[in-house]
Amino acid sequence: MISSAQMLNALPDLGRGLWVTLELTVLAAVTSFVMGHVIWWLRGRSLPLWRGIGHLYVSLMRGVPSIVQLFIVFFSLPLIGLGGKPLLAAVLAIGLNSAAYVAEILRANYRTLPHGQTEASHALGLSDFQVWWYVSAPQALRSSLPALVNEFTLVVKTTPLASVVAVTELTYAGQLVIARTYQATPVLALVVAGYLLICWPTLKVARRLERRFNRARSH
Repeated sequence: MISSAQMLNALPDLGRGLWVTLELTVLAAVTSFVMGHVIWWLRGRSLPLWRGIGHLYVSLMRGVPSIVQLFIVFFSLPLIGLGGKPLLAAVLAIGLNSAAYVAEILRANYRTLPHGQTEASHALGLSDFQVWWYVSAPQALRSSLPALVNEFTLVVKTTPLASVVAVTELTYAGQLVIARTYQATPVLALVVAGYLLICWPTLKVARRLERRFNRARSH
C-alpha cells in the first residue's frame, strides 16, 4: 500500500498537473469558442468560396483523429518559429478541433430562429455582418449555451492527449507518480477527483442553463 508520506509527496506533482489541465482547458475552450464563431459565420456566407472553406474545415476536423491533428500542429509550429512549445500545440489542436463542433452547434440553433428577423434587419439597412453580429449571433449563442457547456466538458476529457507531446497534464502527472510509487489505484483516484473538480461545476452550470432556457421557451 502507498504510505501517507508517499501520498503527500505526490500531491504537489498532481496539483501542478491539475493546474496545467485547467490552463489547457481554458485556453482551448477560448480558442474553440472564437474559431467556432468564425467557422459558423463562414458557413453561412452566400459566397461559395467562404462557405466551402467552412465546410472543408468542419469535415477535416471531424474526420481526422484528434491525435493526428495534434501531431500535425506540434510538428508544424517549428516551421513558423514556435518550436518547443508543446502546450501551445495542445491548445491549438484541441481548441481548433472543438471549434468544428461549436460551429455546428451554433449553426443548428441558428436555423431555429425566425427568418423574418433577418429580412427585417436587412430592410433596416444592416449589412450581412451587422445582422449576424447584432441579431443572429446573440440569439443563437443563447440557445446554444447548454450544448456549448457540454462541448467544453468534452474539451476537458480530451486534454490527456497533450501527454503525447510531453505536456505534463493531470493524467500524465498521475502516470509519473504511479511509476514512482507502484500504486495505481490511490493515484488514479486522485486523478479522477481532479477531473471531477473541473467538470462538476461546469456540468452544474449546463443543467441550470438548460432548465432556464426550457422555462424561457415555455413562456
